[in-house]
Amino acid sequence: MMDSAMAALASLTDPGLLLMLLVGVVAGLVMGLIPGLGGTAAVAILLPVTFGMEPASALAMLIGALAVVHTSDTVSAVLLGAPGSASASVTMLDGYSMARKGQAKRALSLAFLSSMAGGIIGAIGLTLAIPLARPLVLSFASPELFMLTVLGVALAAVLSRGNVIKGLSAGLMGLLVGMIGTAPTTAEERFTFGSLFLGDGLSLVAVALGVFGLAEIASRASQRRGDSQTVEVTGGWGSGIREWLSHWSQVIRGGLIGIWAGILPGVGATAGTWLAYGQAVATAKDKTQFGKGDPRGIVGPESANNSVEAGDLIPTFLFGIPGGVPSAMLLGMLLTYGIQPGPSIINEHLDLMYLIIWSFAIASVLGALFCFMTVRPLSSLTKVPFAVLAAGLVVVMLLGSFQDGGQLGDLWVMLLLGVGGWLLKSTGFPRAPFLIGFVLAIPMERYYFLTDSLYEGFDWMLRPGTMVFIAILVLPILWNVFKWVRTRRKANSDDEPQSAAAPDAEAPLKNSIWSLTTAGVLLVMFIGSLVLSSAYSPEAKLVPQLVGWVGVIMATVLLFQELRARKMSLKSLQRVTVNTSVYSTAPAEPLLLATGGTGAAGGTPTAAENFVTVGSTAGGSTETTPPADEPSKFGWGAKWTLDAAFAFRTFVWMAGFLLLTALVGYLAAISIFIPAFLLIVARARLRTTIIYTVVFFILMLVLPSLLPIDLPQGLLTSWL
Repeated sequence: MMDSAMAALASLTDPGLLLMLLVGVVAGLVMGLIPGLGGTAAVAILLPVTFGMEPASALAMLIGALAVVHTSDTVSAVLLGAPGSASASVTMLDGYSMARKGQAKRALSLAFLSSMAGGIIGAIGLTLAIPLARPLVLSFASPELFMLTVLGVALAAVLSRGNVIKGLSAGLMGLLVGMIGTAPTTAEERFTFGSLFLGDGLSLVAVALGVFGLAEIASRASQRRGDSQTVEVTGGWGSGIREWLSHWSQVIRGGLIGIWAGILPGVGATAGTWLAYGQAVATAKDKTQFGKGDPRGIVGPESANNSVEAGDLIPTFLFGIPGGVPSAMLLGMLLTYGIQPGPSIINEHLDLMYLIIWSFAIASVLGALFCFMTVRPLSSLTKVPFAVLAAGLVVVMLLGSFQDGGQLGDLWVMLLLGVGGWLLKSTGFPRAPFLIGFVLAIPMERYYFLTDSLYEGFDWMLRPGTMVFIAILVLPILWNVFKWVRTRRKANSDDEPQSAAAPDAEAPLKNSIWSLTTAGVLLVMFIGSLVLSSAYSPEAKLVPQLVGWVGVIMATVLLFQELRARKMSLKSLQRVTVNTSVYSTAPAEPLLLATGGTGAAGGTPTAAENFVTVGSTAGGSTETTPPADEPSKFGWGAKWTLDAAFAFRTFVWMAGFLLLTALVGYLAAISIFIPAFLLIVARARLRTTIIYTVVFFILMLVLPSLLPIDLPQGLLTSWL
């Protein structure tokens, strides 16, 4: 093992390999600054560039990006109070407060050094995991590997934030989408509708960039203004460095918490950083300064967020269970190279494992160093409105998707999945289980048929390792059922649990007619999969039928939950009993707030007018019901919001860009799409638009000569 570790370190002295690592680091730092993108977009955008590379170069680039995303997302959190990712929101509490006191450099130095240390601690944890887990991994046979794939999808869904049924439904739908194409056991085409294009299955890059990348752009493209109120980068770097050394124990604890959060599938960096922040508060003697600029509130979370990514790689490479979206894409990349996680990667590709470890550690150091050197220009990038960045991101993401299969069909699939991803996000469905299910669909089916051919009946379930994995699978489900029952007992019998109906800024259409419709669409799709797969051979239809039936059950339960939520919400508002004496004794303003009125000025309804009287009761009270002309406010949630309208208009712009590409080619489409989008949607200045368009046109013109990249050609180009 030591020989493999030294050989991996020596390989990084190769200039080409080191260049790929640097490219990944720079890309990860830039992506970390853009809200909503982070490690998912960094890996997804770079993934097409790796096609044709050696596995070592590809891994160095992707690991370099993944290792530093959480280093740069701190810049906007500290200087603007607008975190680059959800995990950086924890750092914002004390970092932004410290920066507003004129100590921005102190806060940033604490964050950069902690992120660097967290990455190194994570790399050490990954190093120790190899000899510790090696005997266990080498004992795995096909039953254990099959259960691990099931465990990966289930745990990602069960441990996801929010509704567990939604998480399981998303994971099952990901499995079905992953089965599109040729069956691994019979070479029979499934769910292709006779299309040769779908015969090879869907592209991992198209799925990841659609569900996460384009969906995120559509969600945030309405942001036409940048953050103008920045905090000056003042203070001293030295004071922050000295203070960081005095909090070394918090660094170690935060790093260890991050590794543990990364090992658990579905937990992720956000939960890991909050856990680290919680332990920092719990172990502090003086808790009064937390949230007001306490350095411990920066050191702990920042140490955790980088080590989470390293911890996530442990189950991904050793057991084949990706805990998050970036690791799922890394796993998919390895599978395309024919590298199987688990025993295969330890026996045959141990040098790659150590290359990953060295790359992660070196990238963490380089990322912190680059941030120290370039913090001022990096902070200026955060002032750019997202709508302006969206034009270039759409161009880059669509080009990246084209590199996998070289077909325009991949781009249309990506756009369609983008709409689906936006709908999932807006209605409160976790998207990570969907992508994990997509990646693990074929390995799950392959391991199942291998197990079925080697064992009689269900004898394989009696293996000790399999029984342990079944227990790990069942326990979280039982725990969630227990929590649901306990919540139902505490809640009023006429009310839904508050957690299920709580508003969510990231899911504005949750608990609305949109989420009800999404549940109905999922049910129809699962039923459709059962009908279509019934015509396949017994071997080809077994797993799709199993997934389809479980999906029908999940979607039916979800539909029942949505309908019940509507019923309970409407019932609670249909009969509101108000004592008539309130109207004569209560002051006007509090009364309006209590009953939902907006005042009588300007002809708006008063509090008493805002509800319709339906009858009187004994004791001088009046039963009222909400007005019938406002159903969207009472029980059905948002029907059509401005953000939803803007998102769909953004998707229409993307479709227009694809049509232009199909007709006139990529370069010509860029010269039309980018200036039109900037002027009409982003409302950018003419000078900015011209410079932006020229720079992108030149970049795309020279890119094929620098990297193995092909540009889509249109019908007009082929005719000429």
